Amino acid sequence: MGYVHIVRDFPSTPEGFRRTVRIYTPDGYDAAAEHRFPVLYMHDGQNVFAHPESALFDTWCANLVLESMVNEGRSEPWIIVAVDSGTGRLQEYSPWDEPRSGVKARGEAYARFLVEELKPYIDRTYRTRPSAEWTATMGSSLGGLFSLYLGLRSPEVFGRIGALSPTVMWSGNRLFDQWTQHSRQWTRIYLDAGSHEFIQPAGVPLNYGEATRDFYFHLKRLGYADHELFLVLEPGGGHHERDWQRRLPFALRWLLG
Repeated sequence: MGYVHIVRDFPSTPEGFRRTVRIYTPDGYDAAAEHRFPVLYMHDGQNVFAHPESALFDTWCANLVLESMVNEGRSEPWIIVAVDSGTGRLQEYSPWDEPRSGVKARGEAYARFLVEELKPYIDRTYRTRPSAEWTATMGSSLGGLFSLYLGLRSPEVFGRIGALSPTVMWSGNRLFDQWTQHSRQWTRIYLDAGSHEFIQPAGVPLNYGEATRDFYFHLKRLGYADHELFLVLEPGGGHHERDWQRRLPFALRWLLG
């Protein structure tokens, strides 16, 4: 079994506060003294691991999923760095303002924290492969939108993007307007949603199935090939940790394999 180390007061200079960061090192990390490992960065870190100090209810159990994949020979071991969301989650994961919900974006500050502070710390402290091909990011809902934003903003840093039920319709479909060309760098992007997934928080209609499909075809039109881009629309899939937990094994196999 791997090990989850929790850092409770990791300073984020761009955001002006401290975050909780959970770092999973795979089984055999300490024994393989010369081996370097790829790294997956995940959002909503309190919901990521099967661990006594994770969220009280449903989590993604990403550590168990990855360990099963490694044991089955479907993936090599990865380090997983899971960053807890704070009290202003909507703002933290918003790259742009969302006037319909009155959300003022703070996503750029969070992106700077990840790129300028957290990733350099991880690369200094752990035996990693720092290149974009071996650096992934993944999240759900607004965390999925933010993972895609990182791929758009910093393709030289994050080469693998996992977006489960991503809120790509946020800010009036701003992601579509901003993502106007292929990055021309090594890329792998996984998208999924429930085929009819729909929620309406605070009166704002969010049609995840339709919007995720539309964004997939948007990227296809920009030249992303089948080996770079994958879409899953799950019949009956909803907007809940249980749905993302259920789809995670396939998502990780495609994204990390």
